Amino acid sequence: MAATERTVHARWLGGLKASVDAGGFPVVADEPESVGGGGTAPQPTELLLASIASCFTIALAHCAARRGTDLAGLQVDVTGHYDGPRFSAFRIDVHTDTPRGEELAGLIAAAERVCYVSRTLRSSPRIDIVAHGSG
Repeated sequence: MAATERTVHARWLGGLKASVDAGGFPVVADEPESVGGGGTAPQPTELLLASIASCFTIALAHCAARRGTDLAGLQVDVTGHYDGPRFSAFRIDVHTDTPRGEELAGLIAAAERVCYVSRTLRSSPRIDIVAHGSG
């Protein structure tokens, strides 16, 4: 499969707040007042956790639909272990009323293969930073 690119655009709103255009949808990030932000929106680290949780939830739903499996009461919680200036670990907790046991374990294994966000984080992607100044 050929590689594709996706781009989001962030604009500084002052203080420690930014607005991001993500596929035409606005997403706002802010830091809490305790560190100098306004506390008006999720922190960027919370948005990272939200990306993991939403992607894994969607992956589970996709895999369940393909198998004809009911996912009653699906909820995914993601906890990040913050260790100074970075997360050192993430834990994904999957809660469902159905399925249970081996069927749920198989569904989780399938979702792990199709969740883009958790797969990306497992492989430590390269990050390139390019400056574009006007002067």
